[in-house]
Amino acid sequence: MTQKIDPKLLEILVCPISKVPLRYDEAAQELLSDQAALAYPIRDGIPVMLPDEARQMDKGEVKK
Repeated sequence: MTQKIDPKLLEILVCPISKVPLRYDEAAQELLSDQAALAYPIRDGIPVMLPDEARQMDKGEVKK
């Protein structure tokens, strides 16, 4: 089951590494940082913004 993230929360969240806004991938339940090429998981509706918990994105996933 996918959960929606509050749009206001998305407006203020930034990548802790690159400090840029994140893209929301609803299907994967991840917040994506194209600049850092990291995907932060969303667990039980809560973004886990820890670099150690993020997965490295493939080159094809990163949008320029």
